Amino acid sequence: MAKLLLKLQRYFRRKPVRFFTLLALYLAAGSLVFLHSGFSGEPRVQGSPRSPAGAQGPGLPYLGVMQLSRGFKAAATMPAGGRRHGPWFKSTSKEPSDRGKSRDNNGGPRSRAIRGRSGREKEEDRARYIGCYEDNTRQRTLRGMSFFDYKKMTVFRCQDNCAERGYLYAGLEFGAECYCGHKIQASNASESECNMECKGERSNTCGGINRLSVYRLELAQESARRYGSAIFRGCFRRPENVSIALPASQLMPNMSVDKCVDFCTEKEFPLAALAGTTCRCGFPSTLFPLHEREDEQLCAHKCAAEEFESCGSADFLLVYQTQVQDNRCMDRRFLPSRAKQLVALASFPGAGNTWARHLIELATGFYTGSYYFDGSLYNKGFKGERDHWRSGRTICIKTHESGQKEIESFDSAILLIRNPYKALMAEFNRKYGGHIGFAAHAHWKGKEWPEFVANYAPWWATHTLDWLRYGKKVLVVHFEDLKRDLFVQLQRMVALLGVTACEDRLLCVEGQKDGNFKRSGLRKLEYDPYTPEMRKTIGGYIRTVDAALKLRNLSGVPEDYYPR
Repeated sequence: MAKLLLKLQRYFRRKPVRFFTLLALYLAAGSLVFLHSGFSGEPRVQGSPRSPAGAQGPGLPYLGVMQLSRGFKAAATMPAGGRRHGPWFKSTSKEPSDRGKSRDNNGGPRSRAIRGRSGREKEEDRARYIGCYEDNTRQRTLRGMSFFDYKKMTVFRCQDNCAERGYLYAGLEFGAECYCGHKIQASNASESECNMECKGERSNTCGGINRLSVYRLELAQESARRYGSAIFRGCFRRPENVSIALPASQLMPNMSVDKCVDFCTEKEFPLAALAGTTCRCGFPSTLFPLHEREDEQLCAHKCAAEEFESCGSADFLLVYQTQVQDNRCMDRRFLPSRAKQLVALASFPGAGNTWARHLIELATGFYTGSYYFDGSLYNKGFKGERDHWRSGRTICIKTHESGQKEIESFDSAILLIRNPYKALMAEFNRKYGGHIGFAAHAHWKGKEWPEFVANYAPWWATHTLDWLRYGKKVLVVHFEDLKRDLFVQLQRMVALLGVTACEDRLLCVEGQKDGNFKRSGLRKLEYDPYTPEMRKTIGGYIRTVDAALKLRNLSGVPEDYYPR
């Protein structure tokens, strides 16, 4: 053996290149063996503290030193089912089938439909199950918008689509079909006939063959209801000078909502008012402001051409908003002379600052500016975005700053405050999905969301406290109050800006209030992302801000801030 080693030593001294080549091949082979063991060479030990299997379910391979990405590291500490993984990292857990077994032991389809609603739906009372109904492909029970998803349909998704478009009812059929409507135009069926599981959630029932599981949607804002392309505004008493308030009219013996809306759209009026057999058209005005709504039962008189629709009466008008744009508040320009004061539109991120800017521009006719520059906002029509914030050409300046030096740079401010639970989620969506986009499921379930809450929740409180402390003249406006009573709150804001806005212009703003930056509800979370610890911490911040507002003789935070 010694002689053999001596011969090899002499050989490689004469041929050093061959020696280094062999050494390199040896190291490469060793590296490949090491990499292979990193993926598949470790044993699968269920519940081992060393292995992610303890957290993710049985059968998961331990990745060893091959945790190359942030996602793998987070996976080891996330709760079961809390994170999505790539195709090479799949759980073999039998959890779905276990849920199916427990479902079969607890009653019929109706009990499953009611029990299966998510905690958020119960909390907000967003929908009420009313039963199983017959359906017909030739004459649908719900005759509004519809869509299908044969892989991911859920009760929540169908309800949200219908509610977002203002419909009163949402119905699910064949496990994957969603139908919306204002009227149920069919008879009840036996609950046992609605027996098909939803394609996207096996714990819920989504109708059956030619059978609809129907929910009545409890809408937060009745004004959001739609009939086709028209928005339902409500039932109103006929104005005294009806021919002046609603100048265009036509007698329609075979009245229907569609006919009146089409007539007013053709005449280029934003309002269509059904008065029995007469269709009237006009604008929101001081004569007909649409602020004092009546009980809808007073307008519940059947249309001559459609028995399932209401057409109002001579004394009580059923009003819809057409797709015609009210141009009385759409003109905007820069200030004709340099502003004498710098007014801040201050808010925590996610509190509705962009929406408030949209309202202010429509109400005053002047562009708003920004402490920053956002090209996407400029492209959407916020032309003051490119001006320097000290230019003096804009009516107010958007800012999220909260330092003493920055606050004292402004002569006065509108301080917009929003429920921190809603503001944090809105800003998280904006950060990871853009102005009207949504954060991905992986962001909510990963470590990004807890880190975001830990960093941003204290800022929500200190932002308000700093503006109350260092601001020279601060008008506090709550986002919730602005949504609930836009006309009154916008009057307060415009008064601080020193601009006289006529009432008709403010009424026009009410009809154009959403703008281009209203985030759709189609991808709202189906669960509460806040942990008990997060809620406890945020609750403390709410109480602190509430006390600071009351110390300045202002009303505290709105009642729907929870917990108090």
